[in-house]
Amino acid sequence: MIQCTNCGQVNTETSHFCRFCGTKFLQTQSSEAQGFEYSPPRPYSWKTDEFQIAENKQPRPQPLNRVQPLPNPVATSQTFQPPQPLVYQPPQNFAHNYRCPRCANQIMPQIVKRISTAGWIVFALLMVMFFPLFWIGLLIKEEVRICPVCNFKLG
Repeated sequence: MIQCTNCGQVNTETSHFCRFCGTKFLQTQSSEAQGFEYSPPRPYSWKTDEFQIAENKQPRPQPLNRVQPLPNPVATSQTFQPPQPLVYQPPQNFAHNYRCPRCANQIMPQIVKRISTAGWIVFALLMVMFFPLFWIGLLIKEEVRICPVCNFKLG
């Protein structure tokens, strides 16, 4: 068994390198006789010197390689068309002279469907008189116009 001189772990005799730290074992004196100095590498760690050296070293500014833009392969006779909406919306009849009576804003009112007054009356009567069909009153709806700025219910 060979004991590593760097980390002290025990390795097999056929090993040429330490299996824990990677240090090469000196088995022959011929490398020292030739004048080579060998220093075993440091044990592995997550943060090595290469990152510290890269942080301290100021990189030289490289000249910018300006690339000429390629000519547009699309013919110039084509005109730009904005993307079309995914859902068709029929044209709406906008009143040009519309103004909210409360805030005098010219934004068109929102149209909201709500349960009408008649629907609430039918709901209450069927709840009292014929319970299984009371939900029919909730189906009676009306359109209500509401100003999006001040939430005022318009006539």
